[in-house]
Amino acid sequence: MNWSAIGAIFLALAVTIGAFGAHALQGRLDEYSRGIYETGVMYHFFHALGLLIVSFLPRIGALSESRAGWICGLLAVGILLFSGSLYTLAVTGVRTLGAVTPFGGLSFIAAWVLLAFWLARPK
Repeated sequence: MNWSAIGAIFLALAVTIGAFGAHALQGRLDEYSRGIYETGVMYHFFHALGLLIVSFLPRIGALSESRAGWICGLLAVGILLFSGSLYTLAVTGVRTLGAVTPFGGLSFIAAWVLLAFWLARPK
């Protein structure tokens, strides 16, 4: 899988979704929902950038392709679950969607813990 391209697409989506929230949703979301939406965008952006960075680690020999794939996959799932659920929650107001958000957060945590573990291991 081309994780570098996927990371770039996720970054483009983060900018697009952020701009949509700032312009098209202006005045349509209450302060609470706007905060939820902005949190989704922030985490989306940070983790898409992380995905892009991790995708380059095999090229410099810091991580195997397989291990980078696991981490990138977890980051992608985290973006979809965490940020996706926050976007949907903010726009629809359906609070039960918030139950999905922690699974995205766990995916983010697992990705970063795996990265730390695999980078700390001697080759």
